Amino acid sequence: MSTEPDLRALRGRRVVLGVSGGIAAYKAVEVCRRMVDAGAHVAPILTEDALRFVGALTFSALASEPARTSLFAAASSTDDPIPHTRLGQGADLVVVAPATAKLLGKYAGGISDDLLTATLLATRAPVLVAPAMHAEMWEHPAVEENLATLRARGVHVVDPAEGRLAGGDVGAGRLADPADIAAAAATVLSRSGDLAGLRVLVTAGGTREAIDPVRYLGNRSSGKMGHAIADAAARRGAAVTLVTTAKLETDPHVERVAVESAEEMHDAVLERFTDCDVVVMAAAVADFRPKAMAPEKLKKHDGVPEIVLEATPDILRALGERKAHQMLVGFAAETEQVRDNAAAKMVAKGVDLMVANDVSAPDAGFEVDTNRVVLLDSTGTVEEPPLSTKMALADLVLDRVRATLDPPS
Repeated sequence: MSTEPDLRALRGRRVVLGVSGGIAAYKAVEVCRRMVDAGAHVAPILTEDALRFVGALTFSALASEPARTSLFAAASSTDDPIPHTRLGQGADLVVVAPATAKLLGKYAGGISDDLLTATLLATRAPVLVAPAMHAEMWEHPAVEENLATLRARGVHVVDPAEGRLAGGDVGAGRLADPADIAAAAATVLSRSGDLAGLRVLVTAGGTREAIDPVRYLGNRSSGKMGHAIADAAARRGAAVTLVTTAKLETDPHVERVAVESAEEMHDAVLERFTDCDVVVMAAAVADFRPKAMAPEKLKKHDGVPEIVLEATPDILRALGERKAHQMLVGFAAETEQVRDNAAAKMVAKGVDLMVANDVSAPDAGFEVDTNRVVLLDSTGTVEEPPLSTKMALADLVLDRVRATLDPPS
C-alpha cells in the first residue's frame, strides 16, 4: 500500500515553478497543485514554448500569484520591472518541470534569454530540475554533459522515468510523477533530516510587560523569525520546543509553550534548558518592565501616571553562564553599528553564534517576511548573506548550527 510523501517542508516556503516547452508541461499543473496544497507559495514562470502546450491562466488559477511569461512585459503596472531579480532573490526553491533539453543546455551554458533562465541565474536558492524529453535526446552525450555540469554546480535532479513517450514510443525520458517531484522539492528543503537526534529550544515573539490589566509595554516583533526556525528544525528531524508569545501557526510536530512576559519566558526557557542541545533565542525580550503593575485600569482623568521601570531578567546572559554542552544562538536587533554591537553582545553573553540585523531597514525589520542579517560566531567568522526570506534564513542558521556541531575533520 502506497503512502503519501511528507511534504511538510513546503509549508510557508516560496517556490518558483518553471515550466518549459515539452509535451509533459501539462503535468506541471499537478506539481503546482500539490505544492500549493502542501502550503507553499508558488510563483509560476512559463516559457514561450510552454504556452504551446499549456495556458498561463491555468497556473494563475491554481498558483499563489499570476503566472509570468515574459522577461519584459509586467503582469500589472505595479509589478517589479526586473521580475527575474525579485523572483530569484525571494525564492526558497526553484523547480523546473519539465526541464527540456533546450532549457538544460541554456542553463548549463549560462544563457538567459527569457524570464525562466534569467531567474535561474539570478537566484541563490537551491534549484531542482525534472528533465523530460524523447529517449534519444535523453541519451545524447550533450544532454548528459549538461546535466553533469549542473549536478556539479549543486543543482538537484529528478531523473525521468521509463514509459510511454510522445508519438507512441516507449523508453526513458518520461517526466517523473508529479508526486515524486513535489516530494523531491520537500526533501531539498528539509535537508533530509540532518538534525535528527537533536533537541532544539527556540524562543519567538515580543514579550509584553503589563502596566495595568489593559495596557502593556511591548515591541513590534511578530515572531515570524523564531517560528520559521522552529518549523525548519522540526522538518529537519529535530525534537523542537518553541517558547513563544506569538499567535502564529506552528508545525504540528513542534511542542509549543505559550508565554507573555519576559519573566514567564525566562522561567519556561530555564526549566527546559538542561535537556536541550541547541537554544535559539530569536525572541525580542523586553529589557525593561514597570516596577509595579496597577491593579485597576489607569484613568485618563486621573492625569498622566508616573511609571517606574526596572530591568527584566537577561535570559540570554543566564543561558550563556549556565551552558555546558549546549550551543547557544542569539539574535541582536540593532538600529546602528549592527556588527560592532552584535559582536560585543556575543562576547558579553557567551553566545556561540550571533544573528544580527538592522530592524530599521524596511525589508529586514519587524513584521516582514524577509530579512538581511550578519552572522558572527565565536571563532571570528563573519558572514553577510543577501536579503532572503525568513524561511530561507532559518535554514541558513540551522546549517551553521549543524556545521558547528559537526566540524570537518
